[in-house]
Amino acid sequence: MILLLNGSINAGKSTVSKRLCELLPRTAHVEVDSLREFISWMPLEESIPINIESAIAVAKVFARQGLNVIFSYPLRPEDYELILRELGELGVPIYGVTLRPRLEVSLTNRGARQLTDWERSRIPYHYETKLNEPAFGIIIDNSEQTPDETAREILSYIER
Repeated sequence: MILLLNGSINAGKSTVSKRLCELLPRTAHVEVDSLREFISWMPLEESIPINIESAIAVAKVFARQGLNVIFSYPLRPEDYELILRELGELGVPIYGVTLRPRLEVSLTNRGARQLTDWERSRIPYHYETKLNEPAFGIIIDNSEQTPDETAREILSYIER
C-alpha cells in the first residue's frame, strides 16, 4: 500500500505519518523534505521536481521490498500525475489523503514546531493556489483532531 499524504506546511503530515508508522506494520515514511537536504543550496522551486523524483525512487525500493509507504509532501496536480504514473506500475493500492486544517490553525505554532517567517508566508500561498484541494483521494479537516485521531481516520479510509 502507498499513501500519498498531502497538505500545506504545518498541516500535520509528518506527525500523522509517524503515528501511522506506529499503527501499520512494515511501513516506511518517505518525507520529501528530507531529500531536499541533499541539494539545500538549490532554490526550492528548482529542487521540487528533483526531490519528488528522488522520493519516487525511494518509495519504489520500499514497495518492492513489501513495505507500506507513506509519501508526504505538499503535492501539486502535476506531482500527483507523475507519482501515480510512476508508482502505479508497482501494482499496489495507492491512496491519497490531504490534511487541510483551517488556515488560521495552520498559521499557528503546533506542538514543538516554531514556524519561520518564510513558512508563515508560504502557507497562505498553498491555500490560495488550492494545493490542499486535490482531485485525488479524500480531504480531512484535522483542525480539531489529535494526530492519533487523524491517523485512525486515515486507516478507516484505507480499510474501506
